[in-house]
This record gives sequence, structure tokens and C-alpha cells, in this order.
Amino acid sequence: MKKKLNPNSHKRLIGDASKSWSDLPLDLLILVFERLSFADFQRAKSVCSSWLSFSRQCVPKDHIPWVLLFPKNNETNSCMLFNPEEEDKLYKTQLDLGLEFANSSCMKTYGSWLLMQNLQLNLHIVNLLTHERINLPPVKSQFGMTKIQSPVFWIDDETKDHVVSWALTNKYCVVYSISKTGDNPWNKIPITSSCLDMVYKDHKLYLLSYSESLNIFDFSGEIPQQIIVAEKHTVPPLVFYQPVNVVWLSMSIIATSIVVTVTGDVLKVVKKWTPRSRSWSFRLYKVYSLGFKEDERVYSLGDEAMLLDLGITVLANDNAGISRNSIYFCDCNFSDCKNANNVFLFNLKTSKMEKSHKFDCSSVQLSSSRWFLPSNSQRHD
Repeated sequence: MKKKLNPNSHKRLIGDASKSWSDLPLDLLILVFERLSFADFQRAKSVCSSWLSFSRQCVPKDHIPWVLLFPKNNETNSCMLFNPEEEDKLYKTQLDLGLEFANSSCMKTYGSWLLMQNLQLNLHIVNLLTHERINLPPVKSQFGMTKIQSPVFWIDDETKDHVVSWALTNKYCVVYSISKTGDNPWNKIPITSSCLDMVYKDHKLYLLSYSESLNIFDFSGEIPQQIIVAEKHTVPPLVFYQPVNVVWLSMSIIATSIVVTVTGDVLKVVKKWTPRSRSWSFRLYKVYSLGFKEDERVYSLGDEAMLLDLGITVLANDNAGISRNSIYFCDCNFSDCKNANNVFLFNLKTSKMEKSHKFDCSSVQLSSSRWFLPSNSQRHD
């Protein structure tokens, strides 16, 4: 005899299912959240208050770098985001941070935070996702009309403790601010030569000078401590030009920066512009590691990819929108595209430069672009 179904059972099952999304076991939800991409992680947090609460207990999977695109004449006070995991996908974010943001320039990124400089040369840190803002000590009142060189910063998402450092142009001095209590004046570190480039990673400041000596300062304590000085005695001639007219394009342009790898090696990156081919080429040298060998030529990054703008390498997965053994960089000066789609990669295996992504932003003229590593570890209290 066939069992007669209760006509209300279907409705009851639907009702139970609708409740189950917010009542899923914590362990199961954490397993789900830990496998989500950054974009999907943000979407999942908005499902319900329970999921938002659970997301704060998750350790997200390694996320891949995004591209941040700034429009020219930014009257709309917005910027665009490109996610390599979602090919040809552009997001527009409205920051609602007032006219000052539109008239400010992005100096550096860290996670979802931006280091911005306004027209008065003062600095502040703003979170791209939560719109939190931290004002830094005035620069102009202490140093005058100073050009900020090689700025770097770090910030803790939870406590908002932060370190900001930059170099005074043509001065043998590095300026820094450490905030753990809210009192964060600018302080100075004397150096023996003008700063060429800096990277801040794992509470250490890596500084390459024009004399090509490498200095490493430990910022884990209250006062920075110099822990490494690696002098270079044979300095090759380097030329540093900023192209301002067509005549200068007949010259080769060489720029040098440093990058800290996943394993803590310090690489010197020599970047050369060739006018005839209108392309960049790169040479890498290992200048510091546990088995130190000065200026050891590096031909491969292995399973890592270099984010030159951030001064770091990341583990790469060819199927996740970023290619191993490649150098990713943004180039505003030499892009042939009027829409400033100027995000490139240099493949170390083929020694060829190509557009890293083919997103279309032809409807908007862009002034600059930067790589950034969006962070999931945000508090939304």
C-alpha cells in the first residue's frame, strides 16, 4: 500500500532549508569560508549576520593580487578594481571620502589599505573596503615642501598599529613613524647615502642606497635597530632619468629597486627601458640571503611571481590568474594605451614583456594603477 504524503511536508521542508543556511555547523562553515576567493568571501559575509560572525573566525586561503585603477580628474571620488580570478571583470568602488581623496595620490598599498598624499603633502592611510582613515603627522610643517621618496608602510587590521617610513630626497636620512599608542611623531634614521629604494616586510625595513649598500632595520621593538649593513665596493654606473619629452626617449632608462622574496632573500631588480622596442627588460641579482653572496645573478623565480610595485614575491598558481616566474608591474609613462591599461608582466623564461590582463576600461581615462593584495581579515563591528 502506497503511503500517502502529507501535503504540508513540502512546505515544511522548504521552511527547514531556509533556516539551515544560518544554522549550519560552525566547523562546516569555516571549511567553506577557507576555500573561497577574496570576492566570494566578501559576498558570503553578506548572506546573514551568522555568516558575518563566522567569517571573523576563518583564516582565508592565500589570495591573489588585484589591480587598483585611478581615474584622471577623479570628480566621482571612485576607483576601479580588477580581479585576475574573474577575467575581464572590473569593479567600481565609491569611496565617499570627500574631495580630498579625489585630489590625493596613492603612494603605496598594504593589504586593503592605501597610503595617500594630499595636495598639502600630508599623508594619511585609508582602508579601501571599510573606509577607515588614519591621519599621519603633518609633513609640510616639519620638513617643508618635501618630495616623499620610496614610501613604505605596514598596518595591523585589528589593532590599527602601523609603521610608515619614507626617505627625504637628496638627504642622508630616513623618516619613520611608529604608532602603538596613538602618539606617532616623525623620527629620523641617519644613513650613509641617499635612499634608492625601500621595502617593509615582517617588521623589517630593507633599504638600498645609491651607493648600492643594503641596510636592514628591525622595527619589532620600540626603537628601530640596524641589524645588517652590506656594503658594495664596486658600483656599476647607473642612469636615472624621468622622461619628460620626446628627445629623452632616445636614451635608455635604467631604474633599480629591491624585492624581498617569500623565503626572505633580497633581490636587486635592474629595470631597463629600450626606446627602439618600446619595452622593459629586467635583470635580477641576489644581494642578501642566509648564504650571502654579493650580486649573484638570478635567472628564475621558480614557483613565485614578483609584484614589483609592492617589493615582494608571492607563491603563484598558473590556474589562479597569476603566472609563476614572472614580474608584474604597472607602467604609467610608457603605455601606448590612452585608457592607461598599463599593467604588464615580464616572463623571465621567455624574456618577453606582455600585457598581463586585457580588461577594457576605454570609457574612463586613468591616471595610474597599482597592485594590491586585498585582505579578508577586516573587522566590521
